[in-house]
Amino acid sequence: MERRTLPPTASVTHPGDGAKLHAPSAERNAAAITQALAEIAPLTGRALEIASGTGQHAVGFAQAMPGLDWQPTEVDPERRASIDAWVTDAGLPNLRASIALNAIKPGWGAGQGGRALIVLINLLHLITTPEAQTLVQEVAFALAPGGRFALYGPFLRSGQATSEGDARFHASLIAQDLAIGYKDLEDVQTWLRTAGLILIDTRAMPANNVLLISERPA
Repeated sequence: MERRTLPPTASVTHPGDGAKLHAPSAERNAAAITQALAEIAPLTGRALEIASGTGQHAVGFAQAMPGLDWQPTEVDPERRASIDAWVTDAGLPNLRASIALNAIKPGWGAGQGGRALIVLINLLHLITTPEAQTLVQEVAFALAPGGRFALYGPFLRSGQATSEGDARFHASLIAQDLAIGYKDLEDVQTWLRTAGLILIDTRAMPANNVLLISERPA
C-alpha cells in the first residue's frame, strides 16, 4: 500500500511503552466492535485482521474470541512493531505476531486462504475505489466456505455524509487526494455481492459508523 499524504486526523497515534503505539480511536471504538464481532464470529477457525494498525484491536479480539486463531497484518513496519509489542505483552496463545500484508494488491487472497473470519476496520476511506474493490475481491478468495467478512467504518448514504463531522473529515481527505474519501454504503454492498459474498447484516454502530457482515457461500 503506497504512502499517501493524509490529513493529521486520518490516523492519530501516540507513543507508548517501547514500540507500542496507542490510537485514541481504537480505544473509543474497541468495546463496541469487539462485542459486535463476538456475536457474529465463528466459534473456531483462523481469523485475519487486515490493517491492524497499533495492535490494540487484535489483542481485544483474541481475548474475547479465544476459539479463533488471530493473525494481525499491517503494511507499515513501525505499526507491525507496535502490534508485536502488544502481542508480546498480551501473551495470548491464540494471537500471532504480525505479518506484512498489502491488502490492496491483487493476489494476496490465494496465499491467505481458508479464513473463518476476516476483519477490516477504518480503511476504505483512506484508499481509492479500485483499491477497495480489489481488497474486497481478495477477501472473498481468502475466506473459507461459510467464512465471514466484517467490514467497519464510516460511509456516505446516497452520496451524502450523515454528520457534520463526517462531512468535514471526508472533505479533508479529498482535499489531500481526490481519489480517496468516504465510500457510499450502497456501492460497498454491491462490491461485496459482486465478489460473490452474501450480505447478512448491515449494523449501525456508534459515531455514525456501520458494520457490514458478509459471508462466503458454504
